[in-house]
Amino acid sequence: MYWTLELASKLEDAPWPATKEELVDFAVRSGAPLEVIENLQEIEDEGEVYEAIEDIWPDYPSKDDFFFNEEEY
Repeated sequence: MYWTLELASKLEDAPWPATKEELVDFAVRSGAPLEVIENLQEIEDEGEVYEAIEDIWPDYPSKDDFFFNEEEY
């Protein structure tokens, strides 16, 4: 399973919180690329409910990661 920003962005409008099955269904209905559906199907879960994409891809960058703060440098 691999995620990229482009693939993960296809789940931004998903109905969070959601189960694996709900996310797969959303991806299919929204016309997400096959890679997104395959990545979701590879998740090993036991009926777990996911609150956000970060639960699936812990390295998902937050909006703060994209803002440059001049005071820090």
